[in-house]
Amino acid sequence: MTQQQHQPRPGDGPYTVRTPRVVAARRLQRRRDRDAAGLFLAEGPQAVREAAASAAVHEIFGTTPALARHAELIESAARAGARVSPVTDEALAALAETVRPQGLVAVCAQRSVPLEKALERGPRLVAVLAEIRDPGNAGTVLRTADAAGAGAVVFAGDAVDPYNGKCVRASAGSLFHVDVAREPDPTGAIGTIRGRGLAVYAATGYGETDLDELADTGGLDGPTAWLFGSEAHGLPEELLAAADARVRVPIYGGAESLNLAAAAAVCLYASARAHRAGRNTSE
Repeated sequence: MTQQQHQPRPGDGPYTVRTPRVVAARRLQRRRDRDAAGLFLAEGPQAVREAAASAAVHEIFGTTPALARHAELIESAARAGARVSPVTDEALAALAETVRPQGLVAVCAQRSVPLEKALERGPRLVAVLAEIRDPGNAGTVLRTADAAGAGAVVFAGDAVDPYNGKCVRASAGSLFHVDVAREPDPTGAIGTIRGRGLAVYAATGYGETDLDELADTGGLDGPTAWLFGSEAHGLPEELLAAADARVRVPIYGGAESLNLAAAAAVCLYASARAHRAGRNTSE
């Protein structure tokens, strides 16, 4: 790490809330500024570590204690070309969006790819988040999709920005592991996905098809895309109609339903299990 990368000019001390670099980074808390710059903020050592591993980090802001505590991470990011900028506690708090920030915030390059490009990689499992506006839910589903082995997550229609700070935190680094696509037309996205040979299943509590039956009859053996709607309103009728099947997660107890994150986990892992079983059988 060079002296220039590691700290401001001699005598300047740590950056403050008024330092132009900090002011510019704070603007990334607004979606329009994120999209204009093609950048976003990732907060906390876990997110910064995952961002650095994917070579997405442009700059790391950190308090002096945090930079020392995570010296190995900082050195690695700096070797990859990231600028490292010490900041005051006040400046770090202004950059962070949590009540108790962990001392590091990174400016990262947005990683969205066109849906067609994501599908060219041949993912066998895709999650489509249609009109999901809650960033915590969206980030959690993204994290679950990553854990289940999905190759792409599509934010479709008027969905939350995947680079919203709460969504980034809820993804726990998974944002840097999968292809993320943003598609303004959900119906068009379904058509594109189906055109690549994936079955498209709409997850809904009122589905005619039982998830267990679908899995038992081989319906999940092939490449699959799961379509999830908002927790409050579910999927609009036109998207339900565009899917190959409307699938419900069976409820065996007295609960009325599952929340979005839980239902998504059940569906995605059902597909992941079917894919693994098919691969083991072919071997």
